[in-house]
Amino acid sequence: MVTAPKLLVIQPDESDPIGPLGDWLTEAGAELDIRLPPEQSLPADLAGYAGVVCLGGGMGANDDAAHPWLADVRKLLAKAAGARVPTLAICLGGQLLAVALGGTVVTGDQGPEVGPGLVSKKDAAWTDPLFADLPLMQDVLQFHNDAITRLPAGAELLASSPRYAYQAFRFDRCAYGVQFHIETTQDVVLAWARQSPEMAELTRPDALTPENLARVHADITETWRPFAHRFVRLVSGDLAPAADRQRTLPMA
Repeated sequence: MVTAPKLLVIQPDESDPIGPLGDWLTEAGAELDIRLPPEQSLPADLAGYAGVVCLGGGMGANDDAAHPWLADVRKLLAKAAGARVPTLAICLGGQLLAVALGGTVVTGDQGPEVGPGLVSKKDAAWTDPLFADLPLMQDVLQFHNDAITRLPAGAELLASSPRYAYQAFRFDRCAYGVQFHIETTQDVVLAWARQSPEMAELTRPDALTPENLARVHADITETWRPFAHRFVRLVSGDLAPAADRQRTLPMA
């Protein structure tokens, strides 16, 4: 009997549930343990977990004064990366992963990035086990004020966009951070727009209509559902992680 790989899912904010991404992970065979801090405590270590998923939220990655438990999230993400536990960190989660590993996150100098958008693969993505099979341009949903402005040392850039360059990265062999959302639903995005009308106003007038969001989420499902399945294969050991980066000595 094959045991389902258990994923720790960290949900920093009630407003950003795992949504369809959770369905894609479970249909690929994963078992989810969803924790919503600070009400639900995080495990002290990752014993018993085959992988980690960290979702988004309305707070900042460095907002420890208002949310002191963020430090525990960063420590756990750093532990996962250090132990080569496959990790997928989304939006705020990706920012927390970047900061935990020595990168920088600040308020974006190009303003908020809001609504449906496209990100493009970078060179390293073409040989990455999760990103290689994605199309050149990927449909995503953006809703963030802060941005990653410096990747952790040694991280590989996997996707970019004209406004903010660091849209997706991999640290070491299997810790992934993405700046965008792939887990949303039409209703979740509409709720965000109501909660943050000043951000919603920055996108195209028709971008956040129910009709357009339904089309966008259908495209997101087509692209990112197979990606989620590959993540479960990575967690299960059925998909090899990225190769170690080659370190070459200068030629004499």
